Amino acid sequence: MGFDINGVRFLLTARASGVSFERVAMIGRQKMHLLAKDLGALLGDFGLSSDEAGAQAMLDADQRFAEPFLRFLGANQIISLDASDYENATHVHDMNLPLPASLKAGYSVVIDGGSLEHVFNFPVAIKNCMEMVEVDGYYLGITPANNFMGHGFYQFSPELYYRVFSPANGFIMESVMIFEDEPTAQWVKLSDPDVLGRRVEMVNSKPAYMLIQARRVASKGIFQQFPQQSDYSATWKKSDL
Repeated sequence: MGFDINGVRFLLTARASGVSFERVAMIGRQKMHLLAKDLGALLGDFGLSSDEAGAQAMLDADQRFAEPFLRFLGANQIISLDASDYENATHVHDMNLPLPASLKAGYSVVIDGGSLEHVFNFPVAIKNCMEMVEVDGYYLGITPANNFMGHGFYQFSPELYYRVFSPANGFIMESVMIFEDEPTAQWVKLSDPDVLGRRVEMVNSKPAYMLIQARRVASKGIFQQFPQQSDYSATWKKSDL
């Protein structure tokens, strides 16, 4: 996906909520997909100084790759990971495979701007992302949720992300939002199905993305037990009584 108007707004919202962009790991080397006038307006909305000319310079500085924008947000270190070197990622690594130890627990924020749906071995790929996050760091995800059949291998549900970013894995979920793919989209907060006691489902006619913000609160072994869907877990517990 890269960072369009909603993606940039998401990163700015995350920064305003306390996410540190000091050390960034990008899954895929992401590009900026918005006009300079829109970038300048968004920066102004968040109290950051940038006119349209400054925004255009930021977009042009590295062929629209996201590093200049991330440095504007405070990044001192930025890496990117891709299975190919076609976009000059800093690390060529197939996310289907486990990470080397040198990349673990070193980043204040790990950003998936729309890559993991293209990785067949999703459990390994998301575990890799989680292992890169330092304690008190964040995972930020922009991921397909609805009406994206054929875009990648997968489109995802809030159930998956709530079960993955759990205290058992050393994380707490801070926010899951969904929006239809429009520049002026309204974001809707999605609650944890386990808390609601029912599935969180969506039937609509437009492509929709989810935005995930999760914080690593402890260094724990990830997926020591595999997640189970919450409504089934609740049913099993009732049957044991």
